[in-house]
Order: sequence, then C-alpha cells, then structure tokens
Amino acid sequence: MAAMATVPSYTPSLWVRMCHALPRLDLTMQMKDNIFVPDSWEYQQTLLVLSSLSAIALVISLLVVLSFLIHYCCCHRGDRSEGSEEEEEDEDGSTGHGYSGKKGRGICCVTWVAVASVTLCCVAIGIGFYGNSEANDGMYQLTSSLLTANYTLASIDLLITDTISGLQLSVSGPLTSMEELFTGSKPFLTSTRNCRRLSDNVINLLSSISLARSGIDAGLGNDSISGASIIPLTPAPPSVAPTLVPSSGLMPSPFSPGWAANTLMVNEDYRWLSYVLLLLLDLIVCLFILLGLAKQARWLLILMTVLAWLALFLSWGSLGLETATVVALSDFCTDPNIFVLNSTNFNTGTSSDVLDYYLTCSRRMNSPFQQVMTQSQRALSNIHTHLSNLDRNALTQFPKAEKSLREVQQILNSTEGNFHQLVALLNCRGLNKDYIDSLKGLCYDGMEGLLYLSLYSFLSALAFTAILCSLPGAWRSFPRTPNVSSNGNPGYESLPLTDRQSPPPSYSPSMLTGYGGGQSHPNPAHSRNLYSR
Repeated sequence: MAAMATVPSYTPSLWVRMCHALPRLDLTMQMKDNIFVPDSWEYQQTLLVLSSLSAIALVISLLVVLSFLIHYCCCHRGDRSEGSEEEEEDEDGSTGHGYSGKKGRGICCVTWVAVASVTLCCVAIGIGFYGNSEANDGMYQLTSSLLTANYTLASIDLLITDTISGLQLSVSGPLTSMEELFTGSKPFLTSTRNCRRLSDNVINLLSSISLARSGIDAGLGNDSISGASIIPLTPAPPSVAPTLVPSSGLMPSPFSPGWAANTLMVNEDYRWLSYVLLLLLDLIVCLFILLGLAKQARWLLILMTVLAWLALFLSWGSLGLETATVVALSDFCTDPNIFVLNSTNFNTGTSSDVLDYYLTCSRRMNSPFQQVMTQSQRALSNIHTHLSNLDRNALTQFPKAEKSLREVQQILNSTEGNFHQLVALLNCRGLNKDYIDSLKGLCYDGMEGLLYLSLYSFLSALAFTAILCSLPGAWRSFPRTPNVSSNGNPGYESLPLTDRQSPPPSYSPSMLTGYGGGQSHPNPAHSRNLYSR
C-alpha cells in the first residue's frame, strides 16, 4: 500500500485551464461546449472559427500596409511638386545624408522605425527557437513513454504466448505419453488427466487476457492453437521496440502505442524542420534588411521586401494553426481520461474497467485480472501437486514414465517463472507511469512550446507588417552618391554643376611659350611646376 502512494499523478497546468476557458463559436456564431470531440463536425467548426481569426488579422495587416503605401506614394508625389524654394531650404540644411531639414527628419524617423521592427522580429525569432525546442522535447517525452508502454505490452504478450505454448506442448506431448503408460492404473491415469484438464483451464484463462494481444492479432496472420492466437512477439528495448504500421495509414483498432509513437515521430520531424526553415527565413530577411539599410542598397531592400511579404503570410497562417492546436490540446489535457474511455479507438477489444484501472491506478481499485491470475495460480499449484504424487508413487511401477514426467515438471517450472513476471507486468504502476509521463510531455512541455510558437508568430507578423510599412519610406533616405572611378577617386558626372568643385587650371604649349617669351630669363623649374598641375 505504501508503494501505491508514490504513483505519479497528473493535474492540468494553468495555461491548459486558461486556454480551455476560451469561448467556442461554430460557423453560425453560437456558443458550443469545450469538450474534446475531434471526430465531431461541430467541434471542428469551432476550431475553424478560431483559426479564421488569423485570416482576419492578415486582412487587417494588408489594409494597413496598403494604406501606408498609398500615403507614401501621394506624399512623395506632393514633395516633387513643391516649390523650388522649399527644396532649396531642405537641401541647404542637409548634411549630405538626408537626415536634416523637415524632410530629412521624417525620413530618419521612418528608417529607425524599420530598424526597431527588425529588432522586434529578431526577438520573435529567439522566442520561436525556444518554443520549437520545448515542443520537440514534449513530443520526445511523449513518444518515449509510448514506446516504453509498447515494450511492456510486448513483454506481456510474449509471456502469455510462452506460457500457453509450453502448456500446450505438455498436453500434446509428455502428458499424452503418460496417459498411454498409465492405462492399467486408474489412480495414476486420473492424476494425469487432471493435469491435462488443469493445463487447459490455465490456457483458457490466459487467453482471456486481451490487454496486449487483440491489437496485434489484427496485424499479423499467425496460427491459432486450441482457440488461442499465438503471437511470437519478442520484447526489445523501447527505442527499437517493434511497431506495427497499418498499410492504410489509419489508426488501428484497438489503439496501439507503438503505431502512435511511430506516427508521431515522423510527423514531429516534419513539424520541427518546417519551423526551423521558417525561423531561418525570418532571420535571413531581418539580417539582410539591416544590411540593406546600412549599405543603402535599394536592390537588396526590394528583394527583402518580397520575402517579407512571404514571411507575413506564413506568420499569420502558422498563428491560425497554432491557435487551433492550442485550443484542441487544452480541451484534451483538461481531462484526458474521459476522452480515452469514450473513444472507440481505445476501448475496442478492451473493457472500460481495464482502461480505468490503468489510467487511474487507484488504491481503491482491484486489478481486473486478479481473479484470472488467482485461478491460474491455483491451477498451476494443483498441477504441481499431482506431478509430485506421480513422482513419489508412479515411477516405481512405471519407470518408463520418468522421462515424460521430468519434461512436464520442467515445463511447469518455466511456466511458473513466466507467471510471476506476468503478475508484475500486469500491475497498473508501470503502464500508469508511462501514461502520466506521456501526458506531462504533451500537456506541459508540448503546450508551453505551442504557446511560445504562437507568441513568435504574432510578434513576427506585427514586425513584418511594420517593416513593409516603413521600408518604402526608408528608401528616400538614400542619397545619390557620386560615381567612383577605377582608381578610387570620386567622379563628378552624377553631381549637379553647383556641387562640383572647380578643376585645376590647364595651360596649352602656346600659352606657355607666350608666357615664357615675356620673360628675359625663363625659370625651368617654374615650367615643370606648370606642367605638373
């Protein structure tokens, strides 16, 4: 009883309860219950309504960006039509970088808004990487627990199979030979037939344990011996435990932990990789936008603007999927036992009493297999008693029966060893711990990761909306820089005449001759200086 007190328990977290309390609306805008019924069309409607909120937010973002673009185009056209006096005042007050004067101050503000938006986007990316890691950790814990449960069920199945096979072997082989030898002795023949009858009873009792067997019988075509399906499933470590994947890809009935773990691992790999690529896309866009602003490269900003539009759509789209997933997961995690007990995928082939025993593992509940195991244990003890009597009394009269008797005793000893292991594995503590660990991984780490990913999507969508609004205005801050010649000296072709510096004076040879002829004593050094200018 003291060991049962240490059984782990699960309670919904605060985030689960808060998300579960969100109102539910269907397509007709009527309130619905927040009970997790994923197969119901009404419940699917509520998830569609919640996910459509991100589509509405996307439309609002597009309208905001469009209004800013219209405002920019109109204001930019108005600036071109202003008088030359106002332009000269702005140019006189500028320092060459476009950040002075009335117009320059507005452009500087727009540029810094773009920088702040990129910074917000980088913060969102950091949150996204953390949330993606948390969600991956939760799914890893979930799949590991499911594989461990699959390993336990496979071990139970193997022990039942070995026990049934051993008893059937003893009935068809040594016990049949002993009956033939004891034909002339009624007491010994009666004891042998009692051993056969008790062995058949144990076989029938163990065949009624369908906890791990019914879900695997459907996937494998194995032979049946005396009405019991023998499944040669060898247990393996949880990481390599055998799993059955139906060819149709649908959930098997009843539920198989190995199939679920295999499916979740494949889907989680794709989910994790998709988010990593999305985060890298956002990071590349943000970094190159900063580079384009620093280098004042218009072509780079135009390219990043196109990618920013793509990132904006992906951000709002991922937010819609995350919102629906968070709400559905909160509904499930609020009371997962009810869903498991009411779902036909779980309770097909397994009674609700068996599921309730392993889901709750309460000290007030007895094992549903207790009566079966008690009767089996009693039958094996009676078989052992009959064999002991035959060993003491029959071998002196029938020495040829010693070999068959020893074979039956050896099979019985092996059967009793398997039986004790089976009793331990059928206890609820092991499977209940795996169930609780899977819930903690899904509803704690998985839920936290999804919430952080939702925050990332929301912040990145806001950041890209601000970026698309500010980038066109930031282009106006780029001055028309002079051309640079091949030797590194600035050219003057693109500058207006008023901004060009006067070139050095040049002299023709006739001017030099006339200038030198007026002097009685020309200075050669002075002539060289004139040419060198």
